[in-house]
Amino acid sequence: MIGAWLVHLYTASGFILAFLATEATIDHDYRRAFLFLWLQVVVDATDGWLARAANVTARLPWFSGSKLDDLVDYLAYVFVPALMVWHGMLVPGAMATLVAGTMLVSSGFGFSRLDAKTSDHFFTGFPSYWNVVVLYLVELGWAPWTNAVLLLGLAVLIFVPIRFLYPSRTPILPVLTNGLGAVWSASILAILWFQPDGRRGLMAWTLLYPAYYVGLSLWLEFGRPRTQARPV
Repeated sequence: MIGAWLVHLYTASGFILAFLATEATIDHDYRRAFLFLWLQVVVDATDGWLARAANVTARLPWFSGSKLDDLVDYLAYVFVPALMVWHGMLVPGAMATLVAGTMLVSSGFGFSRLDAKTSDHFFTGFPSYWNVVVLYLVELGWAPWTNAVLLLGLAVLIFVPIRFLYPSRTPILPVLTNGLGAVWSASILAILWFQPDGRRGLMAWTLLYPAYYVGLSLWLEFGRPRTQARPV
């Protein structure tokens, strides 16, 4: 039982990381904020494996690790990036509250879907990877109106029943997908850590993995026969 609680505590450490990222955002230190969010991605990518290894569902059947994970994910992947959009004026000033609010509300509905995660390990609709999207908006320096259109478009995609890969649990090309994901994650860390200034060119190259992720998800959705999957 102690092992199960330790796994849940590991998941809950994401609350602290999200708080530290919020504090850094308020201080306009987005590099530090993204480093804390990077650590949360590592926790999120590994806590499920630890939970299954520790058999937490059987040991603590009255405690929902999934609900705890969703709470952390909403803070780290939705609230903090929305704060960055509003606080960092990544969109036109008159639209800042509208765009940030749309991100928050649309993802709230997305997290509440019973089929948000399917039994064959897909997300339904855009999986609220706002932390990744806003990272590129900050680093690539696109025009505010471009950012606003992209963010609002992705908010709409949360409600569109297109399935996106669940990388850490996908049974489809898992070695390639997670291997490339690990290289991408390490590259992001290295760029943020060792290149405090002038990162735009290096960050542009890392877009290859998000392009692979989206391309593979769309091919699996539209390029092969689709089987009905149950929500989990």
